[in-house]
Amino acid sequence: MNSWYLSDGARLSYRETGSGVPVIFLHPTPLDQDYWRPLIAELVGVRAIVPDLRGHGRSELGAGLPVGGFARVPSAPVLTMAQLASDVLALLDHLGIDEAQFAGCSIGGYVLLELWRRAPQRMQGLMFVCSKAQPDNEAGLAKRAANIERIQSEGTLGLFDGMAQSLIGDTARERRPGIAGELRARMTLTPEAAIAVQAGLAARADSIPTVATIDAPVLAIAGGEDPAVTAEEMEAFNGAPGGCEFHLLHDAGHFAAYEQPGKVAALVAEWLRQPDGVG
Repeated sequence: MNSWYLSDGARLSYRETGSGVPVIFLHPTPLDQDYWRPLIAELVGVRAIVPDLRGHGRSELGAGLPVGGFARVPSAPVLTMAQLASDVLALLDHLGIDEAQFAGCSIGGYVLLELWRRAPQRMQGLMFVCSKAQPDNEAGLAKRAANIERIQSEGTLGLFDGMAQSLIGDTARERRPGIAGELRARMTLTPEAAIAVQAGLAARADSIPTVATIDAPVLAIAGGEDPAVTAEEMEAFNGAPGGCEFHLLHDAGHFAAYEQPGKVAALVAEWLRQPDGVG
């Protein structure tokens, strides 16, 4: 069952299940909170709190997004990582949670890094799944600009169709022929929201210096078939002074937690059981 809260004038959606240690799960774009559902079904002793990020799923995009933050498309509205982090902090306050464990996939992980800069005292541990600390390189920035131009000219249909195929690992598509359709059905962003997300991803900060300040435990899970985030990029989390437990799932793509929920849930559960969160 979904519940609602307000953040900076936008009505945002979240789902809460289970009891135990509170864990905030932040999904990848352009999916919604349902991305985490198969994994959470495998966990016990966890109070799972799963928001729809602003502009995703049932959550509103809201009004008044800043413009000009992405120099290559200066007219684009920008959904910043700072705004998404503010939304998560508003959710914690809404639920009366002082501190929690956090998990983020892709953009969800980028939000975790912003949260660490803003409110490290509220983060008991950070789990990154197919996410990285590096900003977009030149090729990535060019791709963001091209994506925005494509959305402006033809909407989201073709872009999302392609993402539903290309970001899923080859192994998952062979084992579960219907997985692309399942994930494509959860890609429901409006063109305005999709443009704002692309601009926000392009404008995000270099978080490598932030990793060097994370003194809370870190779990990092990379997908060997992930075309968007490489294992080598994720190895940067090994530099976190709080310690990092790193795993490479050779046969997982960018949506690893949905492709292999049982395997990823087992890693998460074992990590959460450890007194310091680090192997």
